[in-house]
Amino acid sequence: MSTQGHTWARQVKEGEEEDPLDQMISRSGCAASHYAVQECMAKHQDWRQCQPQVQAFRDCMSEQQARRREELQRRKEQGSAHS
Repeated sequence: MSTQGHTWARQVKEGEEEDPLDQMISRSGCAASHYAVQECMAKHQDWRQCQPQVQAFRDCMSEQQARRREELQRRKEQGSAHS
């Protein structure tokens, strides 16, 4: 299986910064879903054959974004209560 063009499996070398997108995906908790999409794309070279993986990644990111919004709202409300 070819991973050419996909840098997610590449180790970050000393003095080299990790891609900000890779950092965001890692922090999201959705990295496994993201990697599954990339593996499927590398294998099939056709996004239409990877729709289950794409949907799983989309669902994971949507859930993560909802949690983030809730956390920001909670912090905002706590900040207002202390003023």
